[in-house]
Amino acid sequence: MSDIQSILSIAKRTLEIESKAISNLIELLDDQFAHAVQFILESQGRVVVSGVGKSAIVASKIVATLNSTGTPAIFMHAADAIHGDLGTIQENDVVICLSKSGNTPEIKALLPLIKIGKNKLIGITGNMDSVLAKQADFVLNTFVEKEACPNNLAPTTSTSAQMAMGDALAICLLELKGFSSADFAKYHPGGALGKKLYLRVADIVVNNEKPQVDINTSVKEVIVEISSKMLGVTAVMENNEVVGIVTDGDIRRMLSKYDNISGLTAKDIMTSNPKSVDVETLAINALKLLQEKSISQLLAFDGDTYAGVVHIHNLINEGIL
Repeated sequence: MSDIQSILSIAKRTLEIESKAISNLIELLDDQFAHAVQFILESQGRVVVSGVGKSAIVASKIVATLNSTGTPAIFMHAADAIHGDLGTIQENDVVICLSKSGNTPEIKALLPLIKIGKNKLIGITGNMDSVLAKQADFVLNTFVEKEACPNNLAPTTSTSAQMAMGDALAICLLELKGFSSADFAKYHPGGALGKKLYLRVADIVVNNEKPQVDINTSVKEVIVEISSKMLGVTAVMENNEVVGIVTDGDIRRMLSKYDNISGLTAKDIMTSNPKSVDVETLAINALKLLQEKSISQLLAFDGDTYAGVVHIHNLINEGIL
């Protein structure tokens, strides 16, 4: 077997083992999971997620997912908790502890302290006979037959199962809360993802020039307007209303059609009924319209008032495309 074949074989085996383990979680779900979700949903506090080793890293990811989907959460390392960080847990908080074995020393030391505080405890473990499983108020079974590691040592399959269970919790809470794309945008204001959810046409056109010419403007002045505003287009106005549009494509077509352009005006080369968009439209929806129509610019309107131009390059620069 060649090196390439060997590498691909190992990768496929790893993914197959992990995918089967995650699929098996479906059969392990029971009323305990549903009750845990309901309790978190009704809780007045946060979700404190804890673990050690690789489970601590998964716990941090679960916290990030919960926070981004509308469930306040915070990470607490189990080892740090028994050395001063136990104050992280407040009166109404729900605590989730992750441990494959459910018997790690740090978790075993933490459990009675959680009980003293009378906080509800959700255990995510692959060992239903463990101390964690027996002391938790709700137990989520993440049993895996073996790790993807050929020595069955490195946490691989088990951490994948933990992460998948955390995702299942988060998505259940998201849907039961009616968490919408608008809510999602509040928690993701940065980057391309956030911009797709909240950036409006108005946020773009305000930074652009506002090209416009009168219907009787000479072609020479039309070209100057298009060039100076650098958007490849200008609106054509009559009595303060948009009656057409002239694009750089219209200019090229005019030059190929006419030998003498000295007597031509905007009216002679404009396109009537230009494609337009309202300023309150999401930028991502403006992009879809541009793509559907195979055009590069849209005129933007605030009600009946011409507000400016949104260009596909604006959307590229914003990371929308």
